[in-house]
Amino acid sequence: MKVKRRTVWLLTLLSLAAVISVYYVFEPNRDVDLLTVFTDGTLEETSLSGVEEEVASTTPTYSESHLFEEMRMEVSNERSQLREQLTQKIASEDYTAEEKNEAFNEMNQLIQLESSEAMLEMLIESLGYSDALVRVEDDKALVSVLTDEISKQQANEIIYIVKSEIEDVSEVTVKPESNHY
Repeated sequence: MKVKRRTVWLLTLLSLAAVISVYYVFEPNRDVDLLTVFTDGTLEETSLSGVEEEVASTTPTYSESHLFEEMRMEVSNERSQLREQLTQKIASEDYTAEEKNEAFNEMNQLIQLESSEAMLEMLIESLGYSDALVRVEDDKALVSVLTDEISKQQANEIIYIVKSEIEDVSEVTVKPESNHY
């Protein structure tokens, strides 16, 4: 199963690199002279073209799911505090080697859990949802999906993905979240 996860991560990273490189190669209005990098000219002689027009037409973008972002920040804060406590425990000389080893294993489990949740969110979003939030605690997983309605077949597909990624999960709850405010 670990080889499968590594393969998925590798393919995801490679596809991301390919998309970014294609974007930069085929981006219109690129008036970049790549030879200026290799010249001895000074910075004052260099000019930026088209920046004034872009600044005037810049519009702010917002995430569709502020609720999910807030929840992610809360979970991130809790986990970073836990990670800090575990790091202090490992670095402290007040604990035995066994206690330090337990703290190290707990930290590894936390990192593995975070990466599994992030992978699941990406997999669920690849099914066509604009955003998803996955939280795993003990043997239960709560999946919130940004959609107005979800069918039983769609929920079963999400449950299957979660159970195939994390074997220790015995209960998966799929909850649709409306993107209307």
